[in-house]
Amino acid sequence: MSAIYDQMTQKMKAAMLAKDAVALGALRGLKTALQNAQVAKGNVHDQLPEAEALNVVRKQIKQREDSIRMYTEAGRDELAQKEQAEVEVLAAFLPRELSEAEILPLLEAVVAELGASSKKDMGRVMKEMQQRTEGRAPGKLLSALVSQRLA
Repeated sequence: MSAIYDQMTQKMKAAMLAKDAVALGALRGLKTALQNAQVAKGNVHDQLPEAEALNVVRKQIKQREDSIRMYTEAGRDELAQKEQAEVEVLAAFLPRELSEAEILPLLEAVVAELGASSKKDMGRVMKEMQQRTEGRAPGKLLSALVSQRLA
């Protein structure tokens, strides 16, 4: 079993014992999303690779963040708080994000390796940065740093 599946199973057990309905709901939703992704891939019996499972977790968090925004705009604060609690449960599955200070040396290395010098090279640099950070850096931050560096 991969780390995400193990962690999810342990947290589901803990949520059931603690009678934490919000956490249990978020975890059950994640389990369903992972199973749906497996089926969509045509792989019912084997678990998703770690990177794909993390993408499913990110997608679940993004959906809840969108819901939070809509509930807040509609004045439904109690529903927004529930969604925020679910985001916190799901965020525990993601690896620690890299800080700007950790990204900058990596960016300098990529720019040097690719010989990037202008905005025209942004796509190549972004692609390489996304591969090297392995989803541990927000896309908006990467984009801003790459754009600033190639300006």
